Amino acid sequence: MKNVLYKLTFTFGLLTISTFSFGQTGVASGLGIAGIIGIAVLLILGVIVLVSDNLIAIEAKQSNVNTRDVNLSIFPRGNEIFRPKLPAHVDPSRTSVLRQGFDIKLAGSAEERIADNVHVSTYAVQPKNYLGVQPIPKMLVEVGDNVKAGDPLFFDKKNPDVKFVAPVSGEVIAINRAEKRSISEVVILADKEIAFRELPGFDLGNGSREDLVQYLMANGAWPLIRQRPYNVIADQNETPRDIFVSTFSTSPLAPNQEFVIQGREAAFDKGLEVLSKLTDGSVYLGANANSTNDPAAAFTESAHADVRFFHGKHPAGNVGVQIHHIAPINANDKVWTLGVQEVITLGNLFLENRYNAERVVAVTGAQAQEPAYVKTYAGASMKDLFSGGLKEGASRLISGDVLSGATKTEDSFLNFYDTQVTAIEEGDYYEMFGWLLPIAPRPSMSRTFPNFLFPDLEFKGDTNSHGEQRAFVVTGQYEQVLPMDIYPQHLMKAIIVNDYERMEGLGIYELVEEDVALCEFVCTSKQPLQSILREGLEMMREQG
Repeated sequence: MKNVLYKLTFTFGLLTISTFSFGQTGVASGLGIAGIIGIAVLLILGVIVLVSDNLIAIEAKQSNVNTRDVNLSIFPRGNEIFRPKLPAHVDPSRTSVLRQGFDIKLAGSAEERIADNVHVSTYAVQPKNYLGVQPIPKMLVEVGDNVKAGDPLFFDKKNPDVKFVAPVSGEVIAINRAEKRSISEVVILADKEIAFRELPGFDLGNGSREDLVQYLMANGAWPLIRQRPYNVIADQNETPRDIFVSTFSTSPLAPNQEFVIQGREAAFDKGLEVLSKLTDGSVYLGANANSTNDPAAAFTESAHADVRFFHGKHPAGNVGVQIHHIAPINANDKVWTLGVQEVITLGNLFLENRYNAERVVAVTGAQAQEPAYVKTYAGASMKDLFSGGLKEGASRLISGDVLSGATKTEDSFLNFYDTQVTAIEEGDYYEMFGWLLPIAPRPSMSRTFPNFLFPDLEFKGDTNSHGEQRAFVVTGQYEQVLPMDIYPQHLMKAIIVNDYERMEGLGIYELVEEDVALCEFVCTSKQPLQSILREGLEMMREQG
């Protein structure tokens, strides 16, 4: 608009000069004067409109109105003019279109069926899954004890009110320890029929928030809730500004939440109702605007949540990206996050009066013989989850996805917050001369490979990094795949040199590991960005 006004002013000036010139020779006409008057009127109207637009922006800023995704301007934004075609079920005014990102297409997605030939017999609760908990918690059980699902197993010595409970009933067969005698796993041999500890009911309509918090902590549901900044277990002494739940994932081979929630819609909606009692703000649901299919009604029609849509490539499904585009985290803000299946567990606590840690886990990856879904419980044995078989060759087992998941062995267990396991080929081979010779296609953003010509081609990925760690140079690659108003490379360098002020100013509070996992994938310098970020988050948390 400003450029238009400048052009109008310039044109008006030229016409004025020419009129005076012609007027002196007696050639000025009424038509020329009328044109000048018309341009002057347009110029005045333009100034009035521009001033009005600026006043609207100032008023919105003073009223703390978020103008990142809501355009209050009189003029359309560029991304509104060139917005991609959205599915019919999507409300454009409640949709964020993300331009940055990259989808990694891998072979081995889970077939949408529940595998009936997979039976899990052992489960584990792993204290290290819960960030912020001491490595040696206070144990409440011993090897040989029999427990029911929902019975307390241990608590954090610094926060004894929060109980960590058994996901299944059975016998405690091991309490495994790691370095410095920290407890790594409490292993339970599950009963064939799961017995649940009966819990007292809670009246959501009449109970206070304080009583609700105490109820959740005493009965094992509190660890379901994580808090940002830092991605730690929520602080019961804090009231969150808002609570966020992402109802879809864009990570490689991610489970389809539309399939996962089938038959459990009532528990999900009840969980949202519980969450609405825990915050004075809003419960936001991030919904998928990429698919042409209508999302599950439970994701869009709840009376207890505010639904926002997101359209774009990975990491559009990350809850951290959604928080950034709905209501970014400031220095003193506390927001809570949950996954879809954690919300279901929370809802079942009130519908069934029991701690039901049932999980529908996607078994994925090119090395899995039969990629499918498995109905099990939190902390399931990796060996049992892959009992459908692995293909020949060395395999890497991952709890989670290939970008941000944790490497596991057959004797280890699914992490508490994960609902996906992945098996890919171990990249233990050497490529002579690397990129200097023709090589097999692979997932890559580089136009050196013609991947962009085959957008639906699925690759058989492996663990090779195709290069070694190099000098940490500025490339601009991170900004191409991170749809957040953050400079990740500058942030990482600030973490490395322990510059606390720059870390805070560059947005460290908005990030967790999964948000920079794609940056790590495209990094030419092969820097361990997720490890660097966690180091920075822990430094900031220790500083208070």
